[in-house]
Order: sequence, then structure tokens, then C-alpha cells
Amino acid sequence: MEILHVGKMKIGGCLGCEYCHTKGEGKCVQKDDMEKVMPAYKEADMIVFASPIYYFDLTAQLSAAMQRVYAIGKPAAKKAVLLLSSGSAGTHDGAIATYKGILAFTKIEDAGIITAAGEENGSEAKLAEIREFAKKL
Repeated sequence: MEILHVGKMKIGGCLGCEYCHTKGEGKCVQKDDMEKVMPAYKEADMIVFASPIYYFDLTAQLSAAMQRVYAIGKPAAKKAVLLLSSGSAGTHDGAIATYKGILAFTKIEDAGIITAAGEENGSEAKLAEIREFAKKL
């Protein structure tokens, strides 16, 4: 298992330049920390996307890391999971829609979505739910 904290990395958004598909043979023209992430996309059996919700969607860093997989077409993973945390209820829908859209396009199975909002964050009940969920993966 490998954990990549993309929020602490320097990852630029996709430029849409098509270098990866024309001259780069699946490699992005940008030379940034995505070079550390791409091998995991190419080898992982499962991807767990985890993000706080700051303003109704995934963090910009995670979104960029998800979009940059465009260079290779799709990850090798067969399954994915989404974990979201927010200070307020009713703020997860944008992130969930993005996740589901990417999974539909890449034909990756959704293994589950866990959300926490407000007081649920860090609560023993939510942690127990997450542990139980993880055991089933």
C-alpha cells in the first residue's frame, strides 16, 4: 500500500496541450510531482481518493491529480473509494459527482463513498463506520 499526499505536492492542472498523446507517449509535458503519482496510477489495484471539502468540491490539488491521469487514459485500478470530510452538511455533492463521472468514464468500480460533516468528523461512531467499511475492501 502506498499513500500519496497530493495536497502537499506541486501538481499543476492539465493544460490540455495534448503533448502526452502526440509526442510524449503518455508522459505529460509538465515536470512536477505528478511524476511521483503516475506510477501508482499505472500499478494500483485500488485507489482511495480522500479530500476535505472546502467549497463544495474536492481540493484543487486532488482534482489536478485526478485530471492529469488523462495522459495515460485511465488508471490500472479496478476499484476506487471516496472519503470526504466537511465542516458543513450538504456540501459533498459536487465532489461525489466528479468522482462518479471519472469512474464511469474509466470503467472503474465504485467500492464505496464515506462522507463526514460537522460533528461527525473524528467521532467514534464515524471512525467505527470507516474501520468496518475498510475491512470489507
